[in-house]
Amino acid sequence: MRIETTGIEGLNLLHWRVSEDARGDFSRTFCRDALREAGITFETAQANLSHTPAAHTLRGLHYQTPPHAEAKIVSCLSGRIFDVAVDLRPGSPTYRQWRGFTLDGTSRVSLYLAPGLAHGLLTLQPGVQVQYLMSVPYDPAAATGVRWNDPALAIAWPAVPALISDRDQAWPLLEAAHG
Repeated sequence: MRIETTGIEGLNLLHWRVSEDARGDFSRTFCRDALREAGITFETAQANLSHTPAAHTLRGLHYQTPPHAEAKIVSCLSGRIFDVAVDLRPGSPTYRQWRGFTLDGTSRVSLYLAPGLAHGLLTLQPGVQVQYLMSVPYDPAAATGVRWNDPALAIAWPAVPALISDRDQAWPLLEAAHG
């Protein structure tokens, strides 16, 4: 596994190790030891899989508050997504900055997000499947978010979302949530 930095501490692209032969290929999508060598401690507490039938469906921007703050490893298994992370850690030199990445079912790349980074995605094709490895279990009382279209973040989404849940549409603006 090759681990690439992104300019936000705790946000990394994880390039899978792929072996190919006449049968096809085999990918190592997670390696605890490679992550540890890069200074990332991650233990999987929960694995989630989302299926999104429609293109331009937006999910996010989600995170969990301490003491249930979560790290995530996000992988697009089929289809194509624009994946976004926002640094919401007060005191971080990249506080309120975001990065976006196009991931797809053939790129063989995952995204690691440290606790304190909000996560969202926009499907770019129909029939998207995304796997999430989570460092802590989901806690509904700690689950929160910020608005996907917050002008303070100015995220350059590649398309206008066609479908957003009522919950995601109702997240507060950053100023209301974080002052």
